[in-house]
Amino acid sequence: MEYSELGRTGLKISRLGFGGIPIQRIDAEGTKDLMHQLLEAGVNYIDTARSYTVSEEYLGCGLEGIREHFVLATKSMSRTRDAMAADISTSLRNLRTDHIELYQVHNPTVEQLQQVTAPGGALEALLEAKTAGKIGHLGVTAHSLDTFQMALELDWVETVMFPYNIVENQGEQLITACAEKGIGFICMKPLAGGAIEDATLALRYICANPNVGVVIPGMAEPRELRQNLAAVSDTTPLTAQEQAKFQAVRERWAPSSAAAATTASPVPWASTFPAPSCLTATCSATVWRIGPRAAMRGFPKRPPTALAAAPVKAAAPTTFPSGRCWQRWRWILEDNMKQHFCILLSAALLLALTAAEATKSRVYKLMELLEQYVADSLQTTRFRFWKRVVVYK
Repeated sequence: MEYSELGRTGLKISRLGFGGIPIQRIDAEGTKDLMHQLLEAGVNYIDTARSYTVSEEYLGCGLEGIREHFVLATKSMSRTRDAMAADISTSLRNLRTDHIELYQVHNPTVEQLQQVTAPGGALEALLEAKTAGKIGHLGVTAHSLDTFQMALELDWVETVMFPYNIVENQGEQLITACAEKGIGFICMKPLAGGAIEDATLALRYICANPNVGVVIPGMAEPRELRQNLAAVSDTTPLTAQEQAKFQAVRERWAPSSAAAATTASPVPWASTFPAPSCLTATCSATVWRIGPRAAMRGFPKRPPTALAAAPVKAAAPTTFPSGRCWQRWRWILEDNMKQHFCILLSAALLLALTAAEATKSRVYKLMELLEQYVADSLQTTRFRFWKRVVVYK
């Protein structure tokens, strides 16, 4: 396994990290088995988040007795001091540790990042926790170039996490800027949320960039770990054949490709769900975990009377499938405009129920449209809603 220091943090980490979203699909014992396999393989970087439901808890259980061998990174969507302080405490408790090596501000907009750094913002709690030894280093995760650019200008930011893969390489110049500034770069979405089927090809592309500190594909099975290890361990130069495959993937999936919207073939929804954000990936994992029918029981079969008489709060995107599935989803959307996690999961349910007609390109576009409805915080609704759909049964 190849190791390097993550920017100026001084943390010595493996080139391959562990993405903690998919373990929501398994259980604590399965996670423990994976952690011991990571240790044997030399993978020492683990990524999770407060918004990944049971991920922190499973990891806390799985790392008992071997915690000292790993670098833990988690993140919070809290934007205020009090909310962030509460999330830090919860993360420490869930992960069964007295310190976390890297704590990150999770996917803020530019405006939210300004709120984080303002008086009473989340940065105050992060710095207090760092002074107390509860946190080692601070970072930002982003899905927009504007946020990425702003993060590079903040002196407290030691790492940045951003999507980077064969198709989504728009952040390449800023990744180079990270290296120049001594900021560690963490690559998320190496498979474009599942759109790229060849994991080996995807990881070979990413690891050819020396400015990538660590790549964190999500893993829930030993088979995935073995495949990813083999790909990252192959440090031979990229071949002309691989370069040609990269181009073929771009032509199929790049937003500028006219063929992308018409030529993609249907795929099983649960196995390759191209979610462009961590939150939508979490939603897809939830439906995979409990089944679309079980999850759908958490939603009304008909719109409440008051809702039916109320003005429509959001126009239906024209590219969503029509029919009863969309009607049910629209009621859910209108009834829960402030419950953003509920909105995301309901969209995942819609896609699960219409899998026969959905293609990869359509699903990807649907989730991009869905992101427009997501606002600043999930903190007040997340766990209440999870209990409602009996994830913790």
